[in-house]
Amino acid sequence: MHMPNQSVEAPAAAATAVGPDAYYARSLAEGRWQVQRCNACHRPIFFPRTACTACGSTDYTWFTPSGHGLVHSTTVMRRPPTAGGDLHLCLVDLEEGFRMMSRVEGIEPGRVAIGDPVVAVLIEHAGAPLVVFHPNGEGV
Repeated sequence: MHMPNQSVEAPAAAATAVGPDAYYARSLAEGRWQVQRCNACHRPIFFPRTACTACGSTDYTWFTPSGHGLVHSTTVMRRPPTAGGDLHLCLVDLEEGFRMMSRVEGIEPGRVAIGDPVVAVLIEHAGAPLVVFHPNGEGV
């Protein structure tokens, strides 16, 4: 699917988003994880932008990543049980060549390690769609 740089109606959860951000938010709301790929240099563009950060081109295509990646870095935010308990945060290197911040679920936060293989899953969090990862689990 090719999506030129144009404003797209944002879902209620992302009412302030415009352009590529709005398309990204709407895709997630529809249960699809879409990422941009530059048509000039073929590199992935993540987080959504109006121009490629590598070459400056404004010509891009949206694609569905495989969701497979490796944990690049990991940390645990210590929180009291009344605040939801410990929360895992990580950077994941996706096989398509981009990195994103998220969290790994389905495992104790302190057991996530650098280099762990993970796969993306779409969940609902606080009323909005979110991309998280599971260790060797089923993905999007």
